Order: sequence, then C-alpha cells, then structure tokens
Amino acid sequence: MTVLEDRTEMAEESDEPALDALFESLERTTPEGYKVDIVGGAVFMTPQRDTHWEIILDIVEQLRTKYPRKRVKSDVRIDYPGHLNGFCSDVTLVAEGAEKTPGGLWRCGDVEFVAEVVSKGTAHNDYGPKRTAYAAAEVPVYLIADPYQRRCHLHTDPKDGDYAVSTRVDFGTDIDLTGTVVDLVLKTGDFPRD
Repeated sequence: MTVLEDRTEMAEESDEPALDALFESLERTTPEGYKVDIVGGAVFMTPQRDTHWEIILDIVEQLRTKYPRKRVKSDVRIDYPGHLNGFCSDVTLVAEGAEKTPGGLWRCGDVEFVAEVVSKGTAHNDYGPKRTAYAAAEVPVYLIADPYQRRCHLHTDPKDGDYAVSTRVDFGTDIDLTGTVVDLVLKTGDFPRD
C-alpha cells in the first residue's frame, strides 16, 4: 500500500460517517441552486452564478471532446485527505476504470483533474485548503479559474503535499495540458469575466 492509499484510507475510514451525516442533513436544507462543500469541517454554501456556470460548462464540454461522460463529473462529492474534507468540485475527471467505494463515493486517488471556479465568498478555499487537499491526494492537475482576476492558476506535479509547478495563465490564452494526464489544450478565450 502506498502512502497516498494509506492516508486516503485512513481519512475515509475516520471521517466518512461524519461527512455522510453532514451531507445528508444539508441535502434536506440546502436551497435549490446552491453548491455545498465541507472544507475542514466547515460548511460553505454558494449560489450558482451565470459566470461560474458558463466556465464550468466550457471546461466540461472541452473535456467531453476526449473523455466519455462517465469520467467527467461536476458537483459530485469526493472526500479528500484532511479532517472532514468533502468537496463537490466544479469539474472532476476520474481515471479510466475508476470505481466507487462501497459507500457510493468516488475515490480521491482516482481523480486525475480538478477545476474550481472561484466565487468571491469561497476563493480562500480554492487557493488554500482545497489546493492543499488536492496536492495531498496527489491529484495530478488542479486548475483554478478566477473570473475576478481574469486568469487561471494551473497546479501540477504534486509532491510531498504541495504542487511543485504553478503557472498563471490569463483568460484568452490556451492552457497546454498535453504534457499531463489530461492530454489536451484547454481554450480559455470564451471564459466570461466578472
């Protein structure tokens, strides 16, 4: 068993029942059109905005040119290393052959790509605790699309709980992911700005 598998298994075993209970409660009380993440045990609910959705859809549509629908996810809960980290990432690409846990969740060790689109109230999560959790889970490619800065922040090559390579790319500039597991060029020219 690798260190990642060991950490992931320990996180899943210790936090999954608590996260399950939180998400079950939130499913009954969250208003329509809101996204929910649990980051370090804190609950964050953000309304879906047009700009946010358009960027998500653009990324999903570009991924779908290469990957089957069953591998591309949006707002689907995946538990990550760290205390009570249950993220419903904006866009997730799972590995070929990935299977759900007995509890019905995707494993963070099967995630190859994550994209988060920044919302004003939760930007600190995308740049901070989520980035840390994705790196700890060794997600190979983490992309932050920030419509307020009008740029993307690309993080690759996770090592020792951090990303070794970080690149800023202005909206309108293509992001070359051909040297990564994603293996495509992501076009940002149509990403709307806030």
